[in-house]
Amino acid sequence: MLINPLKNQALNSVHQLSIQYHTTPVGELILGDFAGQLCLCDWRHRQMRTAVDDRIGKGLNARFVEEDTDLLQQTRGQLDDYFAGTRKIFSVPLRLVGTPFQQRVWEALLTVEYGTTTSYLQLSEKLGDKNAIRAVASANGANSISILVPCHRIIGSTGELVGYAGGLPAKRTLLMLENKEFGRKASAQMTLNF
Repeated sequence: MLINPLKNQALNSVHQLSIQYHTTPVGELILGDFAGQLCLCDWRHRQMRTAVDDRIGKGLNARFVEEDTDLLQQTRGQLDDYFAGTRKIFSVPLRLVGTPFQQRVWEALLTVEYGTTTSYLQLSEKLGDKNAIRAVASANGANSISILVPCHRIIGSTGELVGYAGGLPAKRTLLMLENKEFGRKASAQMTLNF
């Protein structure tokens, strides 16, 4: 059998994933650009940092290189606009790296509009299986493109804030930024819970 050396070279070559760090009012993010698509906008110091980076690196057959790109500059600008309250929709191209189920969950997250929240149960029902709450919650927690893929907009069935890679104070701040009415309710509720 003849082997095409160019084909094998392409299969074995490692691609580059360009990263930069960005400080926001709620914590430091690590941003990643793979071939002009944002594949990483995650909390730099989250518990699952190594697991998330490994999944992305393996999924894209890429190594992380700290360098700036036009996409990363654009992403930082859009994040700054978001935190200034002047941006509700992001326009950078995304690259979701995960299992097909995780990608379905993350695509569903993209439909949760600015200023609104939904529960894990509602998200599970939207995906066609109300019994998949744990799997949906797990996929939500594995999201590597925080804020732009708005996993912070998912709350518990009774309205409580639950689980967030950036921490519950960051989640509360993001929701308050997006929805002033939620912010007033959440502040009152958080006083009791923290």
